[in-house]
Amino acid sequence: MTRKLVSSASPFEQEIGFSRAVRVGNIVEVAGTAPVDANAPGDVYAQTKRCLEIIAAALVDAGGELRHVTRTRIMMTDITQWREAARAHGEVFSEIRPGCTFVEVSAFIDPEWLVEIEASAVID
Repeated sequence: MTRKLVSSASPFEQEIGFSRAVRVGNIVEVAGTAPVDANAPGDVYAQTKRCLEIIAAALVDAGGELRHVTRTRIMMTDITQWREAARAHGEVFSEIRPGCTFVEVSAFIDPEWLVEIEASAVID
């Protein structure tokens, strides 16, 4: 099976040795996606929207669309703000309704990041 690597030009990709997304066959796995360039310190909703924009672009680069997403994993540094992340997620996925998990983590690489999202997709 062909393996396609999708880059988002993150400076961390080369340093860590990862791709924004990897497609093998009709499966796409989008790596933990942070709100890079969100310019929204302290705003979980805006940061979540930015993560989802980056994920959408990675899916397109992999030959897919948001409608192909089967699962999302939302990691947050303050789970009490989950409704703000959920609101942004719902605006994108209300009709698609992938499996979704929220978890609290202690921190991200950048202390201003409040949320990071992973996604899985199956392209039909």
